[in-house]
Amino acid sequence: MIITTAKGKSFDTDRDLSAPERHIIQKLFAWESIAESVEYFRNKKEEALLKGWNNSGPIQESYALKEIIRYLERKVSNRLKNS
Repeated sequence: MIITTAKGKSFDTDRDLSAPERHIIQKLFAWESIAESVEYFRNKKEEALLKGWNNSGPIQESYALKEIIRYLERKVSNRLKNS
């Protein structure tokens, strides 16, 4: 999957993210659409990063993952402002 941020940066999840990072992104896409606040979304992100993939332990955020998460946080913020 190609994810393009609002600033025009594109990331190929197959190439730019590890398998555990892709798992985190899948969770965050779900939370992005239902999060009640940006803080709630950030808490879910931290929780997911600490648990890792199948509770394998903490995941270190790569540059690509950080940028994608920032993009998703902005989407949460924009959705909440417009509702």
